[in-house]
Amino acid sequence: MYIGIDLGTSGVKAVLMNKTGQIEATSTVSLSVSRPQALWSEQDPEDWWQATDKAMLELGQQEDLSAVEALSFSGQMHGATLLDCHGQVLRPAILWNDGRSHQACLSLQHRCPDIQAITGNLVMPGFTAPKLVWVQQNEANIFRQIDKVLLPKDYLRYRMTGEFATDVSDASGTLWLDMEQRQWSSSVLEACGLTIEQMPTLFEGTEVTGYLKPALAARWSIPNVAVVAGAGDNAAGAIGMGIIHPQQTMLSLGTSGVIFSVSEGFVANPAVALHSFGHAVPNTWHSMSVMLSAASCLDWVAKLTQFKDVPSALAAVSSRSHGGQDSLLFLPYLSGERTPHNDANAKGVFWGMTHETSATDLVQAVLEGVSFALLDGLDAVRSVQNIDSTIDVVGGGARSEYWLQMLADIFMQTLIYREGGEVGPALGAARLAAIGVSPEEALSDICRKPDAIKRFDPNPEHAEYYQQKRARFQTLYHRVKGL
Repeated sequence: MYIGIDLGTSGVKAVLMNKTGQIEATSTVSLSVSRPQALWSEQDPEDWWQATDKAMLELGQQEDLSAVEALSFSGQMHGATLLDCHGQVLRPAILWNDGRSHQACLSLQHRCPDIQAITGNLVMPGFTAPKLVWVQQNEANIFRQIDKVLLPKDYLRYRMTGEFATDVSDASGTLWLDMEQRQWSSSVLEACGLTIEQMPTLFEGTEVTGYLKPALAARWSIPNVAVVAGAGDNAAGAIGMGIIHPQQTMLSLGTSGVIFSVSEGFVANPAVALHSFGHAVPNTWHSMSVMLSAASCLDWVAKLTQFKDVPSALAAVSSRSHGGQDSLLFLPYLSGERTPHNDANAKGVFWGMTHETSATDLVQAVLEGVSFALLDGLDAVRSVQNIDSTIDVVGGGARSEYWLQMLADIFMQTLIYREGGEVGPALGAARLAAIGVSPEEALSDICRKPDAIKRFDPNPEHAEYYQQKRARFQTLYHRVKGL
């Protein structure tokens, strides 16, 4: 038995996986996000820990955990968790979707002109490195006290094991990694006023980083198990979906929207804000496009239009034809944007409303706008590599068949929704735990693709409608940029 713990933005999810790869039990505890100022997004690491403790206790109430052999993590990427020399948290963690460090990005680029060549990525507010430059410039007293910088899931590891460790896939999102070498870059760290000693030890995602403290093992009624490195949430989701070979591609429809594709070696195209990261398995890399507001746009518009909830909004819109308010467009940049625009100041926009515009029209426009933005990201991935003829889909948004068919029509590509998609990252973490203590088993045996639930083939009859509307969508962003 193996446990995977996924520390997301909206909650902590723990899953128990058996030897055959089946999920035996799950537990989820919600988290909230603090936005004390415009563009800010923070969480208290103690909330992560309390939620994790509660999730583990609930998991133990469902199933006997005495046969667990290892646990591992998936985690929201890029978050800056700052500890002093006593292991105490210095300030709330600055999250992945925090946009305050735009000016710090310019400063870091000036300090380290070779940063794109070293990291293969643009300097963007979402990454961890510019967050630390912002702290240095705006909270100097806190910056002077920093002893360790941890990513969110690695704070949980520290509380469980006392070890400061991370994995290559999650560390790829810091902008401190020499991506081809899969090692910390001393020159980029120096440009941020930091040293390698302030970083956690680097491991591949499948390596053991320590062992659970006896007191916690007793509290959670599990053995003193090995704690395996784990992965950033998207890489873990890919492991959960069996995305480990070149050209295999996955779409994640969560709070953010991600196109994840395994590359043939290390490739990069920073000009379109494409992420080029290390995968969770050794000697493997991937390309990734990111939009900061995907399924979260649906939550927002459902509340805005006073639908009961997202399923109610989707039910209302699913009976809508391609007629109606076809001129209505939506730019889904409620938290700024990353790929391909790298524009932290981008804003959400409805355009084309009339007296006849209905709540259902607004929901339809949001679905289309998010889908067009995801296609922008898919085009960015295609700029550096080929992808498979089918794309696997995970995340909460993937539960909507209406939306998945729309995405297939807009992408003009087949999408497949598979079992385990709703727990993809946590399942991936559990699989990494299994690999970490079962090296004799083939990677492809543990990381096989889950069974397909439903296939969505593109409808050619909708192609022209969406192509024309997408062209206007792209024009709209460039016309309103800078306002």
